[in-house]
Amino acid sequence: MKSPATIGSSGGGAFGEAALRCEGVTKAFQGVHAVNGAGFDVPRGQVTALIGPNGAGKTTLVNILSGFMTCDRGREFIGATEVTNWPSHRIARMGLMRTFQLSRELGGLTVLENLLVAAKDQAGEVLWNIFLRPGMVRRQERDNIERALDLLETYGLYRLRDARASELSGGQKKLLEISRAVMAQPNILLLDEPMAGVNPALIDRIGGYILDLKRDGVTVLMVEHNLNVVERICDHVIVLAEGRTLAEGRLSGLRENEQVVKAYLGEVIDAGTVR
Repeated sequence: MKSPATIGSSGGGAFGEAALRCEGVTKAFQGVHAVNGAGFDVPRGQVTALIGPNGAGKTTLVNILSGFMTCDRGREFIGATEVTNWPSHRIARMGLMRTFQLSRELGGLTVLENLLVAAKDQAGEVLWNIFLRPGMVRRQERDNIERALDLLETYGLYRLRDARASELSGGQKKLLEISRAVMAQPNILLLDEPMAGVNPALIDRIGGYILDLKRDGVTVLMVEHNLNVVERICDHVIVLAEGRTLAEGRLSGLRENEQVVKAYLGEVIDAGTVR
Protein backbone atom coordinates (compact mmCIF):
# COMPACT_ATOMS: atom_id res chain seq x y z
CA MET A 1 0.00 0.00 0.00
CA LYS A 2 1.34 3.40 -0.97
CA SER A 3 1.51 5.89 1.89
CA PRO A 4 -0.08 9.29 1.34
CA ALA A 5 2.26 12.23 1.02
CA THR A 6 2.54 14.70 3.84
CA ILE A 7 0.68 17.95 3.27
CA GLY A 8 3.14 20.68 2.51
CA SER A 9 5.29 18.72 0.05
CA SER A 10 3.64 19.91 -3.14
CA GLY A 11 6.96 20.92 -4.68
CA GLY A 12 7.44 23.29 -7.56
CA GLY A 13 8.44 23.11 -11.17
CA ALA A 14 7.49 24.99 -14.28
CA PHE A 15 3.98 24.61 -15.66
CA GLY A 16 3.60 22.68 -18.88
CA GLU A 17 0.85 23.16 -21.45
CA ALA A 18 -2.69 23.57 -20.21
CA ALA A 19 -4.50 20.31 -19.53
CA LEU A 20 -7.82 22.14 -19.37
CA ARG A 21 -8.79 25.57 -20.64
CA CYS A 22 -11.94 27.64 -20.67
CA GLU A 23 -12.42 30.87 -22.61
CA GLY A 24 -15.21 33.36 -21.92
CA VAL A 25 -17.55 30.76 -20.41
CA THR A 26 -20.96 32.20 -19.57
CA LYS A 27 -24.03 30.61 -18.00
CA ALA A 28 -27.22 32.38 -16.96
CA PHE A 29 -30.30 31.13 -15.12
CA GLN A 30 -33.43 33.17 -15.82
CA GLY A 31 -31.30 36.14 -16.77
CA VAL A 32 -28.97 35.93 -13.75
CA HIS A 33 -25.36 35.12 -14.64
CA ALA A 34 -23.88 32.37 -12.48
CA VAL A 35 -20.77 32.36 -14.69
CA ASN A 36 -20.01 35.49 -16.67
CA GLY A 37 -17.05 35.26 -19.04
CA ALA A 38 -14.75 33.08 -16.94
CA GLY A 39 -11.50 32.10 -18.58
CA PHE A 40 -8.34 30.36 -17.34
CA ASP A 41 -5.83 27.59 -17.97
CA VAL A 42 -5.34 24.61 -15.67
CA PRO A 43 -1.62 23.70 -15.88
CA ARG A 44 -0.89 20.09 -16.75
CA GLY A 45 0.40 17.90 -13.94
CA GLN A 46 -0.28 20.45 -11.20
CA VAL A 47 -2.81 20.91 -8.39
CA THR A 48 -4.91 24.01 -9.05
CA ALA A 49 -7.45 25.50 -6.65
CA LEU A 50 -10.57 27.34 -7.75
CA ILE A 51 -11.58 29.65 -4.92
CA GLY A 52 -14.00 32.51 -4.41
CA PRO A 53 -16.90 33.70 -2.28
CA ASN A 54 -20.20 31.83 -2.10
CA GLY A 55 -22.17 32.47 -5.26
CA ALA A 56 -19.06 33.10 -7.37
CA GLY A 57 -20.08 30.35 -9.82
CA LYS A 58 -17.46 27.74 -8.90
CA THR A 59 -19.70 24.66 -8.85
CA THR A 60 -21.61 25.82 -11.93
CA LEU A 61 -18.28 26.13 -13.75
CA VAL A 62 -17.20 22.63 -12.63
CA ASN A 63 -20.54 21.29 -13.88
CA ILE A 64 -19.91 22.92 -17.26
CA LEU A 65 -16.31 21.71 -17.51
CA SER A 66 -17.35 18.13 -16.70
CA GLY A 67 -20.26 18.06 -19.14
CA PHE A 68 -23.05 17.99 -16.56
CA MET A 69 -24.26 21.38 -17.76
CA THR A 70 -23.96 23.32 -21.02
CA CYS A 71 -22.74 26.90 -21.27
CA ASP A 72 -24.51 29.71 -23.11
CA ARG A 73 -21.30 31.12 -24.56
CA GLY A 74 -17.59 30.41 -24.44
CA ARG A 75 -15.29 27.51 -25.26
CA GLU A 76 -13.69 24.62 -23.37
CA PHE A 77 -10.60 22.65 -24.35
CA ILE A 78 -9.06 19.46 -23.00
CA GLY A 79 -5.51 19.71 -24.27
CA ALA A 80 -5.82 20.85 -27.89
CA THR A 81 -9.32 19.37 -28.37
CA GLU A 82 -12.33 21.64 -28.13
CA VAL A 83 -15.01 19.93 -26.05
CA THR A 84 -17.49 22.78 -25.63
CA ASN A 85 -20.87 21.47 -24.47
CA TRP A 86 -19.90 17.84 -24.93
CA PRO A 87 -22.00 15.50 -22.74
CA SER A 88 -20.42 14.10 -19.60
CA HIS A 89 -19.81 10.61 -21.03
CA ARG A 90 -17.75 12.05 -23.92
CA ILE A 91 -15.84 14.28 -21.51
CA ALA A 92 -15.12 11.22 -19.36
CA ARG A 93 -13.72 9.36 -22.38
CA MET A 94 -11.25 12.23 -22.75
CA GLY A 95 -9.95 11.32 -19.29
CA LEU A 96 -11.69 14.00 -17.20
CA MET A 97 -13.44 12.72 -14.06
CA ARG A 98 -15.05 14.60 -11.20
CA THR A 99 -16.42 14.27 -7.69
CA PHE A 100 -19.37 16.14 -6.23
CA GLN A 101 -19.82 18.57 -3.37
CA LEU A 102 -22.54 16.25 -2.02
CA SER A 103 -21.43 12.65 -2.46
CA ARG A 104 -23.22 10.66 -5.15
CA GLU A 105 -22.39 7.12 -4.19
CA LEU A 106 -24.41 4.22 -5.61
CA GLY A 107 -26.01 3.45 -2.28
CA GLY A 108 -27.54 0.10 -3.20
CA LEU A 109 -24.18 -1.32 -4.31
CA THR A 110 -21.30 -2.39 -2.12
CA VAL A 111 -18.19 -0.25 -1.75
CA LEU A 112 -16.30 -2.65 -4.01
CA GLU A 113 -19.05 -2.63 -6.63
CA ASN A 114 -18.99 1.19 -6.68
CA LEU A 115 -15.40 1.01 -7.89
CA LEU A 116 -15.95 -1.83 -10.34
CA VAL A 117 -18.63 0.07 -12.27
CA ALA A 118 -16.10 2.88 -12.84
CA ALA A 119 -13.46 0.72 -14.55
CA LYS A 120 -12.90 1.89 -18.11
CA ASP A 121 -13.21 -0.09 -21.37
CA GLN A 122 -14.86 -3.15 -19.84
CA ALA A 123 -15.05 -5.94 -22.39
CA GLY A 124 -18.11 -7.42 -20.67
CA GLU A 125 -20.14 -4.35 -21.64
CA VAL A 126 -20.12 -5.63 -25.23
CA LEU A 127 -22.68 -8.42 -25.47
CA TRP A 128 -20.90 -10.66 -27.98
CA ASN A 129 -17.70 -10.65 -25.91
CA ILE A 130 -19.57 -12.52 -23.18
CA PHE A 131 -20.29 -15.38 -25.61
CA LEU A 132 -17.33 -15.21 -27.98
CA ARG A 133 -14.53 -14.10 -25.61
CA PRO A 134 -15.54 -15.26 -22.13
CA GLY A 135 -11.94 -15.89 -21.08
CA MET A 136 -10.94 -12.32 -21.88
CA VAL A 137 -13.96 -10.97 -19.99
CA ARG A 138 -13.15 -13.08 -16.90
CA ARG A 139 -9.47 -12.05 -16.95
CA GLN A 140 -10.38 -8.39 -17.14
CA GLU A 141 -12.91 -8.77 -14.34
CA ARG A 142 -10.25 -10.37 -12.13
CA ASP A 143 -7.81 -7.58 -12.94
CA ASN A 144 -10.44 -4.94 -12.16
CA ILE A 145 -11.28 -6.57 -8.82
CA GLU A 146 -7.60 -6.69 -7.88
CA ARG A 147 -7.09 -3.04 -8.79
CA ALA A 148 -10.26 -1.97 -6.96
CA LEU A 149 -9.18 -3.81 -3.79
CA ASP A 150 -5.74 -2.18 -3.98
CA LEU A 151 -7.39 1.25 -4.22
CA LEU A 152 -9.70 0.50 -1.31
CA GLU A 153 -6.68 -0.45 0.79
CA THR A 154 -4.86 2.71 -0.23
CA TYR A 155 -7.86 4.89 0.65
CA GLY A 156 -8.58 3.10 3.93
CA LEU A 157 -11.83 1.47 2.82
CA TYR A 158 -10.72 -2.15 2.39
CA ARG A 159 -12.47 -3.43 5.52
CA LEU A 160 -15.72 -1.86 4.22
CA ARG A 161 -15.50 -3.44 0.77
CA ASP A 162 -18.65 -5.53 1.24
CA ALA A 163 -20.67 -2.83 3.03
CA ARG A 164 -23.43 -0.96 1.23
CA ALA A 165 -22.19 2.46 0.14
CA SER A 166 -25.25 4.06 1.74
CA GLU A 167 -24.01 2.87 5.16
CA LEU A 168 -20.75 4.85 5.03
CA SER A 169 -20.09 7.99 7.04
CA GLY A 170 -19.79 11.34 5.29
CA GLY A 171 -16.01 11.23 5.33
CA GLN A 172 -15.94 7.65 4.04
CA LYS A 173 -18.25 8.65 1.20
CA LYS A 174 -15.77 11.39 0.25
CA LEU A 175 -13.00 8.78 0.10
CA LEU A 176 -15.23 6.44 -1.91
CA GLU A 177 -15.94 9.16 -4.48
CA ILE A 178 -12.26 9.96 -4.91
CA SER A 179 -11.23 6.29 -5.15
CA ARG A 180 -14.04 5.61 -7.65
CA ALA A 181 -12.84 8.51 -9.82
CA VAL A 182 -9.27 7.19 -9.61
CA MET A 183 -10.51 3.73 -10.62
CA ALA A 184 -11.51 5.30 -13.96
CA GLN A 185 -7.84 6.23 -14.56
CA PRO A 186 -8.31 9.98 -15.09
CA ASN A 187 -5.85 12.36 -16.69
CA ILE A 188 -7.73 15.29 -15.15
CA LEU A 189 -9.64 15.16 -11.87
CA LEU A 190 -12.11 17.85 -10.76
CA LEU A 191 -12.81 17.81 -7.03
CA ASP A 192 -15.75 19.87 -5.76
CA GLU A 193 -14.98 20.75 -2.12
CA PRO A 194 -13.27 17.47 -1.19
CA MET A 195 -12.50 18.72 2.35
CA ALA A 196 -16.00 19.98 3.20
CA GLY A 197 -17.56 18.45 6.29
CA VAL A 198 -14.68 16.15 7.22
CA ASN A 199 -12.52 16.10 10.34
CA PRO A 200 -8.98 17.58 10.41
CA ALA A 201 -7.26 14.17 10.36
CA LEU A 202 -9.15 13.17 7.22
CA ILE A 203 -8.41 16.55 5.63
CA ASP A 204 -4.72 15.79 6.04
CA ARG A 205 -5.16 12.32 4.50
CA ILE A 206 -7.13 13.62 1.52
CA GLY A 207 -4.49 16.27 0.94
CA GLY A 208 -1.87 13.54 0.87
CA TYR A 209 -3.90 11.50 -1.61
CA ILE A 210 -4.19 14.53 -3.91
CA LEU A 211 -0.42 14.97 -3.85
CA ASP A 212 -0.02 11.27 -4.65
CA LEU A 213 -2.23 11.77 -7.70
CA LYS A 214 -0.10 14.70 -8.79
CA ARG A 215 3.02 12.55 -8.55
CA ASP A 216 1.27 9.95 -10.69
CA GLY A 217 0.76 12.59 -13.41
CA VAL A 218 -2.89 13.46 -12.78
CA THR A 219 -3.90 17.11 -13.21
CA VAL A 220 -6.16 18.23 -10.35
CA LEU A 221 -8.57 21.18 -10.24
CA MET A 222 -10.25 21.50 -6.85
CA VAL A 223 -12.92 23.84 -5.55
CA GLU A 224 -11.96 24.48 -1.95
CA HIS A 225 -12.74 26.97 0.84
CA ASN A 226 -10.09 25.77 3.28
CA LEU A 227 -7.27 28.12 2.38
CA ASN A 228 -4.85 26.47 4.78
CA VAL A 229 -5.09 23.36 2.58
CA VAL A 230 -4.97 25.41 -0.62
CA GLU A 231 -1.74 27.09 0.45
CA ARG A 232 -0.11 23.80 1.41
CA ILE A 233 -0.94 21.58 -1.57
CA CYS A 234 -1.83 23.79 -4.53
CA ASP A 235 0.67 25.00 -7.11
CA HIS A 236 -1.73 27.46 -8.71
CA VAL A 237 -4.82 29.33 -7.52
CA ILE A 238 -7.64 30.85 -9.59
CA VAL A 239 -9.95 33.35 -7.89
CA LEU A 240 -13.50 33.54 -9.21
CA ALA A 241 -15.82 36.42 -8.28
CA GLU A 242 -19.24 37.21 -9.72
CA GLY A 243 -18.71 34.55 -12.36
CA ARG A 244 -15.47 36.08 -13.66
CA THR A 245 -11.81 35.23 -13.23
CA LEU A 246 -10.53 37.88 -10.85
CA ALA A 247 -6.89 36.82 -10.44
CA GLU A 248 -4.49 33.87 -10.67
CA GLY A 249 -1.22 32.91 -9.00
CA ARG A 250 0.15 31.50 -5.75
CA LEU A 251 -2.02 32.13 -2.72
CA SER A 252 0.84 33.94 -0.97
CA GLY A 253 0.89 36.49 -3.78
CA LEU A 254 -2.88 36.75 -4.04
CA ARG A 255 -3.01 37.84 -0.40
CA GLU A 256 -1.31 41.04 -1.54
CA ASN A 257 -3.89 41.66 -4.29
CA GLU A 258 -6.28 44.35 -3.09
CA GLN A 259 -9.12 43.18 -5.36
CA VAL A 260 -8.83 39.59 -4.13
CA VAL A 261 -8.72 40.64 -0.48
CA LYS A 262 -11.77 42.82 -0.94
CA ALA A 263 -13.74 40.19 -2.89
CA TYR A 264 -12.84 37.08 -0.91
CA LEU A 265 -9.83 36.84 1.36
CA GLY A 266 -11.05 39.55 3.70
CA GLU A 267 -14.26 37.56 4.26
CA VAL A 268 -12.56 34.27 5.08
CA ILE A 269 -9.90 35.89 7.27
CA ASP A 270 -12.65 37.61 9.28
CA ALA A 271 -14.45 34.27 9.54
CA GLY A 272 -11.32 32.58 10.84
CA THR A 273 -10.83 30.23 7.88
CA VAL A 274 -7.22 31.31 7.43
CA ARG A 275 -4.83 31.48 10.35
